[in-house]
Amino acid sequence: MKKILLASAIALFAGVNAQTTFGVKGGYALSKLNSNESDFEAGGVSGGLKSKSGFYVGGLVEHKFNSKFAIQGEVEYANLGGKAEVSLPYGVTVTEKLNLNRIVIPISARYYVTPELGVYAGPYVSFKTNNTAKFDVTGLPAGASVNQSVVREGEKVVENYLNDSLKSTDFGLFFGADYDVYKGLFVDARYSFGLTNLIKNPANNEKLKMNFFQIGVGYKFK
Repeated sequence: MKKILLASAIALFAGVNAQTTFGVKGGYALSKLNSNESDFEAGGVSGGLKSKSGFYVGGLVEHKFNSKFAIQGEVEYANLGGKAEVSLPYGVTVTEKLNLNRIVIPISARYYVTPELGVYAGPYVSFKTNNTAKFDVTGLPAGASVNQSVVREGEKVVENYLNDSLKSTDFGLFFGADYDVYKGLFVDARYSFGLTNLIKNPANNEKLKMNFFQIGVGYKFK
C-alpha cells in the first residue's frame, strides 16, 4: 500500500511539474502620467503631460491546467513614468522626463486560442524603486545657453516632490496577448492602466494615475 501511495504521489508531482513553465522576458515600455490637472496655459506659458519611452525586464512562471487555460505570475523591473512639457515665450520648451522606476508584479489568467496564441488579463501591483527627473531645454535663441547647475537644482526639486508626494505602491489591471514564434520564443504585447491615485495627499480632488503599454520578446524554458 505504501508503495502504491508513494508511486501515485511521485506521478502526481511529475504531472504538476510538467505543467509548470519558467521564462524570461523584456522589451519596450511606453508610459504616461494622467492627471485631471494636466494641461495649463497662463501668461504665455503652457504645458501638459506626454508619454515617455522606457524598458522592462523580468521573469515569469506559468502553470497550465490544460491545453486551454493557465495562470501566470511575473516579476519585472520597469522604467516607467512620463514627461511634462512646458512651453515658454519665444519658442523655448522645457521637457521634464519623469522616471518612476518600479518593480511590477502582474498575475494573469490565460486562455490559449490556439497552441501558439494566448490572450490574458489580470491585476498587477507595483512598488517604487527610485524616482528621477531629467530636464531638456530646446528652442533657445542663437548664442544662448543654459546654466547646468540651475537645471540640476530644478531636477532635484522635482525628484524631491516625486519622492515626498507620490505613493510607493500602485495597483492596476492589464490585458494582452502573446504568440509562440518558435520552440518557446514568443512575442508579447499588453496594456496596463493604473487604478491608484498616486498622490499621497491630494488637494481639491487632484488625481494622478499611470498607464503603460509594453511590447517585447521572451523565452519559456520548455
